[in-house]
Amino acid sequence: MNNDMQSQPESDDGVCARNYAPLPVRLVRGSGVYVWDDAGRRYIDMMSAYSAVSHGHSHPELVRVLHEQAQRLAIVSRAFETDRLIPFLKRACSMVGMDMALPMNTGAEAVETAIKAARKWAYRVKGVAEDECEIIACEGNFHGRTLGAIALSTERQYRDGFGPFMPGVRIVPFGDANALERAITPNTGAFLVEPIQGEAGIRIPPAGYLSRCAEICRAHNVLFIADEVQTGLGRTGRMLACDHENVRPAGVVLGKALGGGLLPVSLFLARRDVMSVFTPGDHGSTFGGNPLAAAVGLAALDIIERDRLVERSAELGDYLLECLRRVHSPLIRDIRGRGLWCGVDFAPDRIHARRVAEALVQAGVLTKDTHETVIRFAPPLIITREQIDEAVEAFVGVIQTLESG
Repeated sequence: MNNDMQSQPESDDGVCARNYAPLPVRLVRGSGVYVWDDAGRRYIDMMSAYSAVSHGHSHPELVRVLHEQAQRLAIVSRAFETDRLIPFLKRACSMVGMDMALPMNTGAEAVETAIKAARKWAYRVKGVAEDECEIIACEGNFHGRTLGAIALSTERQYRDGFGPFMPGVRIVPFGDANALERAITPNTGAFLVEPIQGEAGIRIPPAGYLSRCAEICRAHNVLFIADEVQTGLGRTGRMLACDHENVRPAGVVLGKALGGGLLPVSLFLARRDVMSVFTPGDHGSTFGGNPLAAAVGLAALDIIERDRLVERSAELGDYLLECLRRVHSPLIRDIRGRGLWCGVDFAPDRIHARRVAEALVQAGVLTKDTHETVIRFAPPLIITREQIDEAVEAFVGVIQTLESG
């Protein structure tokens, strides 16, 4: 049984749907890289809410912006223009090299937006026959859990009991550019890919994969769309993970860190010819682009640039990976990462990754397992060397204890 489907603690009184199996800790407060539980114990957060807390918990400047904007104007819907949205979108487009942006809330919503844009672009611009558009995705991907996203998924549990699924999907192996080229047909509208697969266990493709895929897409008039919800905004040591290979996608999906760890903010950004397929009424969101989200998103982007969080991620990510690779154990079969995003892959015949995550909770470090074999280290980008040392020291102790056990 998948961990996320295990029973919840009895203390929830059966009121919460059992779609998560949280680790045994109840958090009540956070500041910087630390969080505290209801007994007052402090933990170092090496998960940062799947990269949503890249700025650290309760960043004082972002909290101030949130408070001031909430007092001024929060939600009015996109039925009216507001003064915060356009500055936010201009800043985001400038930072990632895109022409236009469409604001949403969650990463999954932005992925759905990208799929809709790709389909309409295929019909209106490329000339694909109506209802014949195909989207190519990679095995092992995680683009969210909406119906459109799971139609692209190869994970059995994400799909089990939720069909029928969106048609027009083709799946290729991740990291194999030749397989992408073979899968393209005249009806292909887009290739949607995570530059590094996070939920699959921090899977990094071979060098040159992204640039080759982008080249193939250009040659066949196919949109190369990068899902950078987790990888974007400095997580991998560059503004976008695509920047490691100097790839400029036709479209980019951003989320998580865009909300500064305070609220959901996401964007689909793209070339002008892609975004121009939308006309009023085609797509929308009551909350997408609201003044509160736009104010916090703009401040979050400003802080990333001003405080050089991308550069910090590159430097401290190298240090974290170096520290982890000094840990030698028969329980560990691989350690990989880029920027402040590392995965420790455990031998499945020796130990379950959830057991490691649970032991780390007891040692004062919070992270989460994925696919039963990998735990992730993805701390806020404001982390220091000393705090990395603290987390790695706890990890070493846990590994030694589990080995002896």
